[in-house]
Amino acid sequence: MTEVRRLLDIIERWQGKRLLVVGDLVADEHVIGRPLAVAREAPVMVLEHVSRQVLPGGATNVAVNARALGAEVHVCGVIGDDEAGRTLSDELERRGIGTHGVVTDPSRPTTTKTRIWAGGAQQQIQQLMLRLDRVDRSVVSDRISAGMAIHVSNALAGTDALVLSDYENGVIHPGLIEACLHPAIERGVLVAVDSHGDLTRFRGATLFTPNQPEAEATLGRSVTTQAELNAGGAELLARLHAKALLVTRGQEGMSLFTHEAMPLHVPTVAGTATVDPTGAGDTVAAAFTLAVVAGASLADAVTLASLVASIVVARVGTAVASVEDLKAALAAVNKDGS
Repeated sequence: MTEVRRLLDIIERWQGKRLLVVGDLVADEHVIGRPLAVAREAPVMVLEHVSRQVLPGGATNVAVNARALGAEVHVCGVIGDDEAGRTLSDELERRGIGTHGVVTDPSRPTTTKTRIWAGGAQQQIQQLMLRLDRVDRSVVSDRISAGMAIHVSNALAGTDALVLSDYENGVIHPGLIEACLHPAIERGVLVAVDSHGDLTRFRGATLFTPNQPEAEATLGRSVTTQAELNAGGAELLARLHAKALLVTRGQEGMSLFTHEAMPLHVPTVAGTATVDPTGAGDTVAAAFTLAVVAGASLADAVTLASLVASIVVARVGTAVASVEDLKAALAAVNKDGS
């Protein structure tokens, strides 16, 4: 079987796999304005409003990417009793994502990241001008957390993988980690972690997909050479008791660390034009997890994750890659390599 046929087979095998994504639900708001002039009262650009769109971000970006790739996805997290939360929930349902685990907490706002772009219908290239975050980073109440824990416990039956997506916005904390991680492990459910915080809190999970700064933060030191990267990756893998550690490294590609093989360093896909890297790590977490759940080798899982990432970074905002996008990219790689 050729490599492309093997990868296509993996994609077919992950169709319908059931993922439960638990973590910080974020509304990514994109406001686009057409540049008019420089303001008279201050040296800032004046934009005329063109459009506004709210897209799933944070843990929900992991969810929508997995859904677009063909998985059955359910999310568990917290939104506020506000327009952003209702819009986010509606958008998830529109995309066919289960929201029974989404809890409304009137005491806190829906985490919202507003990006203001200069662009418009007559401009092909949009320029990010400003990002404004609205977030309450306090830990969610015991009542909310207990309800989430019960939902996760009930939802694990029939779940192929649990993804813990931590943006350090108050949802993922030691009590919820304990309530999610160990029951999943006991049931034999694969657990993938994509965390902006200390990775050792999730010790025992199956897969970890940090970016390099997140891996360095847990190691407590910077990594500047490949030798340091190899040593740091091996140390972190051992400390986390994980099956695999995939470190995303931006333009440097990705590095895979396992117990069975030497580190695998995968460059970015040739010809990739990075327009907006927003949410690329979420995309990698979704694709890598699905491939492993489908029985792919870890090397093939990294190949597919890298290819999916190359698709979304070429688009503005928290973009997703569909099954059709991925198959087209594989066909293009096969053609270029032939």
